[in-house]
This record gives sequence, structure tokens and C-alpha cells, in this order.
Amino acid sequence: MMLRNFVIMLVLVTSQTIASPEKVSRAEYDRWITEISNWGRWGKDDELGTLNLITEKQVKAAVALVQDGSRVSMALDLNKVPGPLNGNPLMHHLDQSKFGGHDVAGDEYSISYHGFAHSHIDGLPHFIHKGKMYNGFTKAGLKETGAERLGIQNAKDGIITRGVLVDMPRFLGIDYLEPGTAITAKDLEAWEKKTGVTVRAGDVLLLRTGRWERIRQKGQWDFIAQAAGMHASVAKWLKARNVAVIGCDRVSDAMPSGVEGLANPLHELVLVGLGMPILDNLDLDPVAKVAAAKGRNTFLFMGAPLRVPGGTGSPLNPIAIF
Repeated sequence: MMLRNFVIMLVLVTSQTIASPEKVSRAEYDRWITEISNWGRWGKDDELGTLNLITEKQVKAAVALVQDGSRVSMALDLNKVPGPLNGNPLMHHLDQSKFGGHDVAGDEYSISYHGFAHSHIDGLPHFIHKGKMYNGFTKAGLKETGAERLGIQNAKDGIITRGVLVDMPRFLGIDYLEPGTAITAKDLEAWEKKTGVTVRAGDVLLLRTGRWERIRQKGQWDFIAQAAGMHASVAKWLKARNVAVIGCDRVSDAMPSGVEGLANPLHELVLVGLGMPILDNLDLDPVAKVAAAKGRNTFLFMGAPLRVPGGTGSPLNPIAIF
């Protein structure tokens, strides 16, 4: 009887921590994107968005977090195998040739990295809201040769700041979040209270949902229909906290989203409204193990996109340094 009561109590605690997400109409969603807007905050010609929040002071403070110099990649190997979630696998051709009397080998890569399979950064031209991108730049500037404004090359100096790992399964005492679980601002604040870590200006906020652990235990599922992540309303909290970048082992958005007619509303809110880059499809399991072993949730985050003029994003290999 005592065991049964304990199980019921555990279920109740968990359900109070991760509540059912609110339903949001399209009209309310459109108000949100206006309310959180950073358009004009750093000038009418700004193309960096929330990367402006990573100041020299923040970089110096983040570098000071390094204690033993251990390093952990947070990226997946680029996926060469076609599958239900990888309709655009990395195409890799290795060529051998002669050069100056040497036998040499070289590569040719081709990849369409947006989606659900490859670790990458979403740049600011990736999503459009009512014909406009961040800071009011119009989609008329999106050409086949690249975006005329907001291209990923603007992040050429890299993202070097404090990384904050929110390991939600560890917080809840479970292996992974079930598909469709929606994290809210209250959940993030509950995590802060328990860990003593406060998400602050200039941070990279990384949410681990346990995606890869669930696949190891149960196999792949219809990820596009159901995925754990953050509810769209978290965008208001991200604005209030002045977060610079968000990332996830999924795509940050909970799916289904709860927002009328939209699959990835958080993407649109932060990319267009806040001017905030997003890191998709990270492998946060290795860094979570190191963080748990060291009793740390923060570290020096380093990552840099390819300098592609007009790119809507880039493959990325972000590194955590402890």
C-alpha cells in the first residue's frame, strides 16, 4: 500500500511540473510576436539580433568558467543514411588524385541540413512572418543565391558565451521526456530553483529532452507528429531573460505545438521576433553525463557557423568546455 501511494505521489509531482500546454489562437500568437519584438532595438540595420547580447564582459565571464579544460562536442555525426527523418542525407564523395608528385585525397560534400537529422544552426532568414524577417527585412531579399540581409555570415565571430544545460529528464528523475511534452516557463523556473542556476543575459540555453535515449530504448517514432520541447509561450520568458541562443536535442518546439495551424511557432517567434538563432538536433547526452559527474550545469560554450554569405544557417559542431 505504501509503495502504491508513493507511485501515485510521484506521478502527481511530475504532472504538476510538466502541465498540459495552453491552446493558443493565431490571433493571440500574432500579438505575441509583436509584444516580444526586438526590431529596432540595436538599430534599424541590425543583422545580429540577440547575438548583440553576448558582450565582451559575458565572454570573459564565460571563459572564467573553465576549470579543467575538458571538452565535449554537442553535435551528431552528419548523417549519410536516408531515413524517415533524413530525407536529405549528407552526400560525400571522396576523390583520389595526383598532385605535385603526391598521392592525395579530397572530398566533395553536399547537404541540405535543415530538418530533423543534422546538427545545425538556424540563421535569422530561415523563418518569415507575414512576409517579413527579423528587423523588418522583407522576404523579397531572399534570392536563389542567398539572403541579401541577415545571412549566417553575420555570426562569423562565433558564439562564445556561457552555456546552460537544462537536463529536464534528470530534473524529473526519468530517462527521457515522452513525445509531445511541452516545457513552459514555469518548468524552467522550477529547474532554476532546484539547481540554483539562473538563466541570464547572453546565455545559450540548451534543453535536453532525452531524444536519443528514448530512441536507444524504444526505437524511432513519428517525430514530426509528436516531439517534446518548449511551448511557444516560452518566447516571452526568453525575451525577459535576454537569452542569446536556444538549442535542443530536438528542434526546441514541442509538437504538436498547441498553436493554431503552426508546427513550429517557437521557431518563428524567436527567429523573426527576437532575432535569436536556434541550434537544432544536438547530441546533449555526452555533455549531460559530464555535467552530472562534475555537478555543473554551466560551462563555456563555443560554436561558429560556416561563413556562407546569405546562408539561412549552417551545420555546426558546438563545444562545451568545463
